[in-house]
Amino acid sequence: MTPPPTHRNRADETATTHRNTASDRTPSSDTGATAPASAPTTAETATDSTSSETLAARLERLEAENNRLRAEYGRVRQSQYRRRALGLAAIGFVAIAGAAVFAAVRDVLLVLGATGLIGAVLTYYLAPEQFVAADIGERIYVGLANNQARLTATLGLSDRRHYVPTDTRQPGCLLVVPSYEQYQPPDTVAHDSEPIITAKDHRSLRLEPSGLGLVDAFDDALTTKRATTPDELATQLATALVEQFELAARVEPAVGPEQVTFAITDSTFGDCDRFDHPVASFLAVGLAVGLERPITLEVAAVDNRADWLLTCRFVTDEADPDNHDSAADTDHRDGNTDIDDTGVSITDR
Repeated sequence: MTPPPTHRNRADETATTHRNTASDRTPSSDTGATAPASAPTTAETATDSTSSETLAARLERLEAENNRLRAEYGRVRQSQYRRRALGLAAIGFVAIAGAAVFAAVRDVLLVLGATGLIGAVLTYYLAPEQFVAADIGERIYVGLANNQARLTATLGLSDRRHYVPTDTRQPGCLLVVPSYEQYQPPDTVAHDSEPIITAKDHRSLRLEPSGLGLVDAFDDALTTKRATTPDELATQLATALVEQFELAARVEPAVGPEQVTFAITDSTFGDCDRFDHPVASFLAVGLAVGLERPITLEVAAVDNRADWLLTCRFVTDEADPDNHDSAADTDHRDGNTDIDDTGVSITDR
């Protein structure tokens, strides 16, 4: 006969039951359960902070070095102007001293000495104080050129580039991008034309070219009258592009029948086939304003003595006056002539 359970036995059974229940609730390594990820340690946090501080320090050093190089570049350019001023002053003093010794050529030496001293003063005090690096100017231009090229592509315009004089007394010019390749530009366009012409028979883009301001500076710097013949004008523009604006290392013009071709070497603003490139724009605008005729620009890359060939085409009165006048008159009158499959024609009313 089994004895009845006591209070102590009941307590032991209760304790055993609680232990079994607790062990069942404890996750076992055999079930594949994983413990939650631990928080980042202090060492890992310190490492990340050190890396950020190192990168920030490197960035500060690079910025400081960049500023130092820019300041050094400006100092070198200013020192070049000062050396030129000292050279002119030395020539002036030597010429004046020679005038006291050589009486036969005293007048010539005095004039030479005075010219040297005046040139030295002007060179020293008119030297620019700030210089913009070429790569900075190129980056600014590239952004504008890309935007204009995207706008042209969005409007569905052609790849032709025409630089047309404006109908104002003061020399002016507009860049005209037509919608079809066979477009014949008029002799002049209105200076206040809308930039985007969306009418079906007028669809085009008319912008102020980047070279217009350079042509104004070119005219201001001329000591003689601007040439009006293609060969002389091309020589003036090529010289200014290299010596005055320093936009290319070498420019060689070649004048042919109804065209002028410029061989460009080492363009400061990179590839010359970009939209309204300053080098190409200056040459085209200069010819359009100087010859008072629309210029059609063509750009090609070459691999021989030069980097780029810029061909500026124009029509002379002696070549085909009847054809050119009729094209211009048609452009001004109605513009409804069917030119291509799209039936688009551009006018300049």
